[in-house]
Amino acid sequence: MDKTALIVGAGSGLSAALTRALAARGYRCALAARNVDKLAALRTETGAIAIACNAAQPDEVDRLFQQLDERLGVPGVVIYNPSGRVRGPLVELDRAKVAEALSVSAYGGFLVAQAAVKRMLPKKEGVIVFTGASASIKGYAQSAAFAMGKFALRGLAQSMARELAPQGIHVAHVVIDGGIRSAQRPVAADNPDSLLDPDAIAQSYLHLIEQQRSAWSWEIEVRPWVEKF
Repeated sequence: MDKTALIVGAGSGLSAALTRALAARGYRCALAARNVDKLAALRTETGAIAIACNAAQPDEVDRLFQQLDERLGVPGVVIYNPSGRVRGPLVELDRAKVAEALSVSAYGGFLVAQAAVKRMLPKKEGVIVFTGASASIKGYAQSAAFAMGKFALRGLAQSMARELAPQGIHVAHVVIDGGIRSAQRPVAADNPDSLLDPDAIAQSYLHLIEQQRSAWSWEIEVRPWVEKF
């Protein structure tokens, strides 16, 4: 498999940890985000390239993959991280904002996956990983839009896994059941393991990516050991 990777929805948290982990494994990485200026330090650190893209827009996804064709070739690994959130009581939700959230969480995943699969099928290999959340399997109160988007993304992943595994393409979905530690969200001193370490999550992604095809997983869950579920 080509040691090139595309991470869509790149930022300073999990995406950055994934980029570092993949670069350390020898992958050439491409980072896609609406605002690529925020990725300057990560690009310098890892040698990744950055391409501006709104993953919910078909034309922009097409341009993203056309640039990848020219600069890196067919990605061996594609990771889809974006999600849209709109919180509030159901009767008060703005319809347009809900539609936008669903486009980012689910439709964008479809667009990116479709473009990737078209390129992977001739090679009969490749890995596509979708980043889910607790809301992928549990719909919380006042979080309808997020649950709809994440449920849809999980359904997309499961359908793709069943269709594409016999054709050599490994599709997986990761349920991140808990908050992720960051500079903006530090771990409480009295509860040191209450948030997921992004570098530890990245190691789980690497395990998925490197699984031998006789024992592929289509879904895994990761959560802090103190998290109730």
